[in-house]
Amino acid sequence: MELARALAVRPRLLLLDEPVNGLSHGEVDQFADLVRAVREDFDLTLVVVEHHMGFVMGLCDKVVCLDFGRKIAEGPPEEIQRDPAVIEAYLGVAA
Repeated sequence: MELARALAVRPRLLLLDEPVNGLSHGEVDQFADLVRAVREDFDLTLVVVEHHMGFVMGLCDKVVCLDFGRKIAEGPPEEIQRDPAVIEAYLGVAA
């Protein structure tokens, strides 16, 4: 409902804050498909704040990764997934 309300004014930029929080895996996939369609149909720029990495990596063209509010990486999903600073911040390092 919130997405429909936001789109009613035909924005050029849409901010989504944790849009898949609490959704099941299947619902996340469905929502990602919906967001892709909306982005295409409305010719939107999207800014997504999200912790669900599968959603982010499958949806976004560019990812900015923060660690305690500090930018540690920026680039396409393929680069971000391999970035040592991102891996350390989000997965930790082997002891």
